[in-house]
Amino acid sequence: MINMIQKAKDQAAALTMAAYAAAVADGTLPQAEVKTAPVEIPKDTSNGDYTTTFAMAAAKALHQAPRAIAQALLDHMDLEGSYFTSAEIAGAGFLNFRLNGSWYQGVLEAVESEGTAYGTNDGLQGKKYMVEFVSANPTGPMHMGNARGGVLGDTLAAVLEACGADVSREFYVNDAGHQIDKFAHSIEARYLQIIQGEENVPFPEDGYQGGDIKDLAQAYYDAHGEELLNVSAEERQAKLAEFGLSVNLPKMKSDLQRYKINYDTWFYESTLHESNYVAETVNMLSENGWTYEQEGALWLRTADIMRQNLLKAGKKQEDVEKLDLKDDVLRRANGFYTYFAADIAYHRNKFAVRGFDKVINIWGADHHGHVARLKGALDALDLNGTERLDIVLMQLVKLLRDGEPVRMSKRTGKAIALADLLDEISVDAARWYFNAKPDTQMEFDLGLAVREDSENPIYYVEYAHARICSLLKALAEDGLSVPKQADVDMSVLSSESEIALIKQLSQYCEEIKLAARDYDPSHINRYLQELAACFHRFYNACHIRGEEAHVAAARLKLADDTRIVLKNGLHLIGVDAPEKM
Repeated sequence: MINMIQKAKDQAAALTMAAYAAAVADGTLPQAEVKTAPVEIPKDTSNGDYTTTFAMAAAKALHQAPRAIAQALLDHMDLEGSYFTSAEIAGAGFLNFRLNGSWYQGVLEAVESEGTAYGTNDGLQGKKYMVEFVSANPTGPMHMGNARGGVLGDTLAAVLEACGADVSREFYVNDAGHQIDKFAHSIEARYLQIIQGEENVPFPEDGYQGGDIKDLAQAYYDAHGEELLNVSAEERQAKLAEFGLSVNLPKMKSDLQRYKINYDTWFYESTLHESNYVAETVNMLSENGWTYEQEGALWLRTADIMRQNLLKAGKKQEDVEKLDLKDDVLRRANGFYTYFAADIAYHRNKFAVRGFDKVINIWGADHHGHVARLKGALDALDLNGTERLDIVLMQLVKLLRDGEPVRMSKRTGKAIALADLLDEISVDAARWYFNAKPDTQMEFDLGLAVREDSENPIYYVEYAHARICSLLKALAEDGLSVPKQADVDMSVLSSESEIALIKQLSQYCEEIKLAARDYDPSHINRYLQELAACFHRFYNACHIRGEEAHVAAARLKLADDTRIVLKNGLHLIGVDAPEKM
């Protein structure tokens, strides 16, 4: 878990603070309460690889000009044995550091020693996380929206694991409630139409009209004939819904497994109702004083909860009062609990029963209005939903084929199913493209996804890995194998493309941290594209064959370390690293 960027930052900060202490000791600078030196990588590294603004930040406390402070620090700085070859003053008082060969060697040593673990960290060690994603209604096939949520959830879980968290992947099966009733009525209508004729059996206006519903009805009829014709509607609907779920759920699981997604838990909504956990949760809200009855229904004081939370967060009273905050029904007048009540119970189970420190849900952007309400309900149960529940909202996918939008309407049965998508493009391409920044609407060009050229980013990155593997194989046939780091003369790796490639290798550790921090695993995609570009520039500028033995060995080592990091990154987002293409 060696992060050479962090080590350089920490060392630059320590050198700066040691120089300040030395300047205070001989009276050059006054003693004052100053903060630890902040160190960053400047956007323009022509003046230095790392920089600190300590002199400017401490100017007020030390009553001196920033450049004078920076000069005093420079005069008292000892770089002996450090990662830096020099330090210099720039601009208004920046103190810039330039890296020496020991740092670059450290990067390659870290890649070699850590191998498949390179880039990981223990920042979330001891934390128990759940990532819940997809959670599609089991009333139809997996579709495009599920495809995006699936890869975002799975790759985010992988990124959190790479940061040391104990992560559980979960699918919430909505096998209860209104959508299952509609599912049952839809199959029933198609089943009766098979027996009695379409013209004699009306189809529900709000029913699911997809061809899959007809297929389910036909499959049941083929297996059981007319055995449900003369039973009660209630029994018929229950049997057909059970049959439909018995077909759809295994299909959903197999589609997701094909997509390289495997869940730790499939949690069924029905278990919450059967165990009276929903009723118990609603009773707890009532006992805490957060419910009231009106016209036979039980309501949650959602508006009061959200108003209280907004004021705690520092919102102005007058601004809060302008918001159109509304309460929510928990139990209808007919005695049935709402989906919101079940959702509160489900999330109470996550925290109170299973003890997750943090729960992350991947939702469609159309659920944004539900976020604060659910967090508030958990706050009302004293579960601190505001801090412990995080929602990642993902925007829609616009699918193109031959430059024309492909319509996606689950209601009319014209949705592009996940299985159909994976018949057109590779699983790797689907995972790569759907692992885009969650909060941006994306266009998925099916034509681009199958192109075998540098315009297709997944091909470009996988090709870089395959190119290195082919290079290693060819050189091995010439008797040249990858050397150990200890046997490499790092000083020969001094060209612009070599230095840039080593720096890019070091950045992988940072990108994993950023992806976990931002809940945005697309950091890894962007990183891999840049790493591939750095490698191709290096490969075109720096020959291995025909060079002196010590130069060839160093460059071969650099190429192999690049292969390792490319493979690590691709595997992190669930994409293969092919050895030939």
